[in-house]
This record gives sequence, C-alpha cells and structure tokens, in this order.
Amino acid sequence: MKLNFSVDGNNFLLAGEASGQVKKVLRQLGIPADIIRKIAISMYEAEINMVIHGGGGEIDVEITPEKVYLVLTDEGPGIPDIELAMQEGYTTASNEVREMGFGAGMGLPNIKRYSDDLIVKSEPGKGTTVEIVVLL
Repeated sequence: MKLNFSVDGNNFLLAGEASGQVKKVLRQLGIPADIIRKIAISMYEAEINMVIHGGGGEIDVEITPEKVYLVLTDEGPGIPDIELAMQEGYTTASNEVREMGFGAGMGLPNIKRYSDDLIVKSEPGKGTTVEIVVLL
C-alpha cells in the first residue's frame, strides 16, 4: 500500500495530520500497537521538522508485509551538519517556535530511537530527505 501527503510549511495547526492518518490506516491493517507507536513517533517528529525547518514538503509512505518505509522530502535550507543535528538538544528552531512548545532538539534523535533504519540526506540550500524504516 502506498500513501502520499503534502505538508504545509509553518502551519502548526495541521502539523501531525499525516502521521495521524497513517496511524489510523495501520490500526485498520491490524498492526500491533507497539509497532504503530514507533512509526507514529518517527513520522510525527519528521513531519514537525518539515514544518519548522523545511517549509513543508512531501511524505511518501509504503506499507508492505515486512516494513513501513517513509520518505519525507522538503526543499528547505538543508542541514549543514547532520552529525550535530543528531545530538539531543541541538536545535536551530527560532525562539517563536520554541515558545509554542516545538524545536527542543529531539526530533532526529527520537526518529533514530524509534526506527529500525534512518537515513538523512541534506545539502545546504537544496533541502532534506529523511528515509525511515520500521520493521513489522
């Protein structure tokens, strides 16, 4: 099964809507709750990062009997230092975003923690692609 979502950048009211829809589909497919939790957390964190940093983008979801494969692509400013961005607490979020309760610097570390595989590809000025795999 393949799903696609467009994420509106800087719209915090809709942030997380795509991950919520995927969670609902996974429940309907009978995926165990602990696996759904891993997928929902990973996807939500990546989706929020797209809203905060990437100006929105596209999410492609592929659900197979073996895994859930997520690809989130934006055309934002990119990540200059992925290794630094993977450190807990590191953030480039604005004060305004942090005052709303986002941008604590836990997005990428949480994705890594809850996924079975994480690949982050980014080039400054050209955007970011995050690939997430959760095995079923």
